[in-house]
Amino acid sequence: MADQPERSVVLTVLEAVKDPKTGHGLVSAGLVQGLVVAPGRVGFMMEVEAGDAALYRPVAAAAEAALRAGLPGLERVQVALTADRAPASAARTVERPREPQAPTAMRPAHVKRVLAVASGKGGVGKSTVAVNLACALAGLGLKVGLLDADVYGPSVPMMTGLRGHPAKRPDGKIEPLRAFGLKIMSIGLLVEDDSAMIWRGPMASGAVTQMLNDVAWASAEEPMDVLVIDMPPGTGDIQLTLAQRVALSGAVVVSTPQDVALIDVRRGISMFEKTRAPILGVVENMAYFPDPSTGEPIAIFGRGGARATAQALGVPFLGEIPIDPKLRESCDEGVPLVVRAPESATSRALVEVARLVAEALERGEGLKPAPKIIIES
Repeated sequence: MADQPERSVVLTVLEAVKDPKTGHGLVSAGLVQGLVVAPGRVGFMMEVEAGDAALYRPVAAAAEAALRAGLPGLERVQVALTADRAPASAARTVERPREPQAPTAMRPAHVKRVLAVASGKGGVGKSTVAVNLACALAGLGLKVGLLDADVYGPSVPMMTGLRGHPAKRPDGKIEPLRAFGLKIMSIGLLVEDDSAMIWRGPMASGAVTQMLNDVAWASAEEPMDVLVIDMPPGTGDIQLTLAQRVALSGAVVVSTPQDVALIDVRRGISMFEKTRAPILGVVENMAYFPDPSTGEPIAIFGRGGARATAQALGVPFLGEIPIDPKLRESCDEGVPLVVRAPESATSRALVEVARLVAEALERGEGLKPAPKIIIES
């Protein structure tokens, strides 16, 4: 394994690169944020004002070149330039909050459809559903990618057994890793397992946007049918950035039966409605526990709440996923259940969800945006 550079040496090298606006070194100017120093690798975010992106692109390149020259043992250097911050004068202005304004949406080149798997809160098994859904879609014959957009708690690498680091191609694009017929990218593949991602919202949003745009997801020779995005839980900066900037073909919302989870489902669906993203449906995870003796469903967390919520909001209900210890075990061991035990009842339920999603995506233009929802305080 390559040696880990001294953090102080990294900072010294970066301080020698000057900020064109202040003349200070990058460290003194506060432009080195989210610094990650690992064996053979250095990376950081450079967050600038929205109008200064062109000015700072050569600065980011100079910082990368300085690190490679000053630390010859480095195998990987990544400087991520983000330009989401408002100018300082605007930041001091207090304005009344406005509804999200959707800019021109995009999707990666040669990717036919983009599917968001979301949840209004954490702990509902969204990533478990996203990983197995992606594998099930691949099992239906589609060419599928999986983007882990949860930069604060990336779990896709563990669930898919990936431990390598993506390579950078000559054209500057990052080559995604592959497993179970999927092309996969996650911030967890770029940092060490115990590295804390202490990033503010715009920086995290910028990192996700970069993983979306700077990864070689597809090509004219190898187009992709569906890119599945495992969204972070909640309705914060990253979720809104993706919902506004990505031309989503649809969204799947994952919930558990409890009332507290269903309240957040309504908020999550409302976010997609405001950004005009089609809601493909709701999945109720941990819907019941099959009695080991009789197979009868035991409603540990209640049952049917997600179905009732979907019906009340006028969106499709895609199915119930039971509480299955083997589903948890397969995730911990890095082999999705639909791959390890495709004939199990839980796998069949997940494949059925994938089939309904694939059919909805194929209908495409026939999908209607979610209805207008009023969230009561």
